[in-house]
Amino acid sequence: MAFGLRGERRVSTTSGSGIGNELGTPLVQVGRLHKERKGRLVMFQEKAAMFIYCVSPVHMGAGTALGAIDNPIQRERHTQHPMMMGSGIKGALRHFFSTIWADHDKNLVNRIFGPETGASEHAGAIGFSDAQIVLFPVRSLRNSFVYATCPTALARLKRLLSTLDWKTQAPSWEIPQGIEDSQCVCLNSALKVDGASIVLESYQFTEADQSLKGKLELVAEWIATNALPDDQGMAYFRSKIKRDTVLLSDNRFNYFAKNATVVEPHVRINDETGTADDGGLFYTENLPPESLLVSLAMASVERKKKEENESGRLEAEEILEKVRTALDGEMVQMGGDATTGRGQVVLKFVESA
Repeated sequence: MAFGLRGERRVSTTSGSGIGNELGTPLVQVGRLHKERKGRLVMFQEKAAMFIYCVSPVHMGAGTALGAIDNPIQRERHTQHPMMMGSGIKGALRHFFSTIWADHDKNLVNRIFGPETGASEHAGAIGFSDAQIVLFPVRSLRNSFVYATCPTALARLKRLLSTLDWKTQAPSWEIPQGIEDSQCVCLNSALKVDGASIVLESYQFTEADQSLKGKLELVAEWIATNALPDDQGMAYFRSKIKRDTVLLSDNRFNYFAKNATVVEPHVRINDETGTADDGGLFYTENLPPESLLVSLAMASVERKKKEENESGRLEAEEILEKVRTALDGEMVQMGGDATTGRGQVVLKFVESA
């Protein structure tokens, strides 16, 4: 075993057994679990982008906090953008599949997601990356609200899409850049208050360089076409994304993403008296409805116990197809407060084409 830069382990060649892994096991035994790409062995053979559209407020909790909000949502450390941890997404989807596959194949959930108990037996064959924000709804003086985005959010979306093995051409839209904090790129003139600016929350923005409008139109068109299900129930929102997407600077987008979430007061009720407990008031933060996030769904060949026969393994393509077919266009519940209607999201998969 050799180590490269940054302590990376290099697969070494052993005589008589071909290429071996770090445990000395020939890859002829585990080759189906990996795929070589550009000279590297990768863990996941199939990938797809999974868009998450919030229909209700969503609380993917980050635990308690010392600030004004007692139960904040999950946020990235470096951007403070709202996010959903991949482990939480996987857990929510496992619960969904354990319900819909309960009568079909109870063992199929364990085969794809890994055993619920005895996790050391073998790993699951499906994984999800942390979901990143793409569009964030911001209250507008015209047309109720807009779908706000920023160069960083779009750049991260394009980077995620670039990891898919596109058989044809990957999305070719460009990322509009170079706007000031006081500016925005607006696609819909009906959003303008005085013919020259738009008002979001209590902030007024003037239009940026008109040359950026064409780039944003292509981005909004692609997102509306690919990130939302193609059904009548979502037709209005696909249309609104095309016309009411607004590009802000990273600074302004960050401000709204941190300060324009849904914060709800709750009161803890005493079971004996039926009245509010003293000091029982607390605040819970939610990601607002109409938010759009994206995660990367990744599938590998089905994993089994060492002593089990390898015949009958599900291939990575089969696993991703089963997950995609069951989830594409479906509404599922993610996060906390499920009994109060929170956490309803619609999923849409985009695979390389």
